[in-house]
Amino acid sequence: MKHTEDFKREAVRLALSSGLSRTRIAADLGIGKSTLGKWRVDYRPTGPTSEPQGDLARENERLRLENRILREEREILKKATQFFASQKP
Repeated sequence: MKHTEDFKREAVRLALSSGLSRTRIAADLGIGKSTLGKWRVDYRPTGPTSEPQGDLARENERLRLENRILREEREILKKATQFFASQKP
């Protein structure tokens, strides 16, 4: 299947800015991971705006991970509070 230039550029944009793994993006788009890698080399945006998007994607991923950890900690604390509240004589 021949993909359009727009499709390839959009795939690269997603790979650089979505915060998802290349494996996930490639699978979602129905292409191989190596194909996406080649497109990233061929269609990577150039100029001063390309790097901040990469920084934002990394920061978004870091914040998603931090949020997940905080939600898990909150659930543990809720359960601990319920446990200790039920232990009062």
